Amino acid sequence: MEEIVAKLLQAIGEDPHREGLRKTPKRTAESFRFLTSGYVLKLEDVVNGALLPADTTGMVIVKDIECYSLCEHHLLPFVGKVHVGYIPDRHVIGLSKIPRVIDMFARRLQVQERLGEQIANALVSILKPKGLGVIIEASHFCMMMRGVEKQHSIAVTSHLRGLFLTDPKTREEFTKLVRGNT
Repeated sequence: MEEIVAKLLQAIGEDPHREGLRKTPKRTAESFRFLTSGYVLKLEDVVNGALLPADTTGMVIVKDIECYSLCEHHLLPFVGKVHVGYIPDRHVIGLSKIPRVIDMFARRLQVQERLGEQIANALVSILKPKGLGVIIEASHFCMMMRGVEKQHSIAVTSHLRGLFLTDPKTREEFTKLVRGNT
C-alpha cells in the first residue's frame, strides 16, 4: 500500500521523497488499514456474548453515537451521529456493544444508506427484539469539499424493524426521544 501512496503523490505532482512527505506513504497505509479495519471483524466477536436476560419491556435507546466512515465513491470521510433504539424481547445487549457494532460496519468503505441497514440487520439478528430503529445523521465530505460544496448539509437515514415499522406510536416515541422531546 505504501508504494501505491507514493505513486499517488507523484501522480499529483508531489515528490514523495521531500522532507514533509517521506513518511506519508507509511502513515497513510497505517491510517487506511485502521479506517477499513471493520472488514476483518466478526459480529460474534464484537458482541462477545454480552447478551443479558431482558427484565424490561421498555424502549432502550443509545443516541448521539459518533460515527466516522469513508464514502466508497470518493474515499472521503462522512461523519455524524447514530441513534439506536430497540424494544427487548428476551435479551438486552451490553450498551457498549452498540457503538462497537456501529464501528465494525463504519470502518469499511460505505454509503450511509447501507451502513444503517447493516447496523439494523446485525442488531436484529443478535437481539431478536420486538422492534428496532437506527437513525443516522451525517455530513459527507464529498459534498462539503468538492462537488456542490455545501458545508452545512446533513443526510438523514432511518432504518426501522418490527414495532418501530408497524406501530406509529412506537416510531413516534423513538423519534421524540432521539430528538430530545420527552
